[in-house]
Amino acid sequence: MTSTSSPRIAVLYATEQGSTRDIAEFIADDLRARGADATLHDIAHAPDLTAVDVVVLGSAVHDMDLLPAATAYLRNNLPALVDKECWVFSVGLGPALRGPIGHLLGRRTPRRIATLLDRLRPRGYRAFAGRYERAGVSLRARTLYRVLGGARYGELTDWQAVRDWSGRIADTHALPHAPAEIIHP
Repeated sequence: MTSTSSPRIAVLYATEQGSTRDIAEFIADDLRARGADATLHDIAHAPDLTAVDVVVLGSAVHDMDLLPAATAYLRNNLPALVDKECWVFSVGLGPALRGPIGHLLGRRTPRRIATLLDRLRPRGYRAFAGRYERAGVSLRARTLYRVLGGARYGELTDWQAVRDWSGRIADTHALPHAPAEIIHP
């Protein structure tokens, strides 16, 4: 990549209920608005890594780990990804937790994710909250969520935090500010 060309960025995601896809879509839209050649892909349809300069990878967090598809992709492509500029984000409940217990536990990177990040050495990592709907959640899980500081259900994503993190990626490549705000729910 030359300094005059816009970076080719692949934004990849593994999602279970759609929050990770929404955040990945927002990041790709924001980077495109700033002049990057950014493409959005479900991790199962990731492009050939030789065709991209930067990889932004997001995954939902279940059972204190990335989704199996994301973990498998990272492990299978680790040699190529270590040589690329890579950014990783996760989507789970941790960032939405409040109170003393929630702040303590919600800000920690789960051990399995931390181990994978240590091997990958991404340029940046960020955890975001997603949507958390009460419907279909067991009484035990709802109780645990409340004890850990979960205050509400529904859309919990801090879109300004997502915009700021996307801006860090853009600033790394001296991309201009987006001409207009990217609108997201």
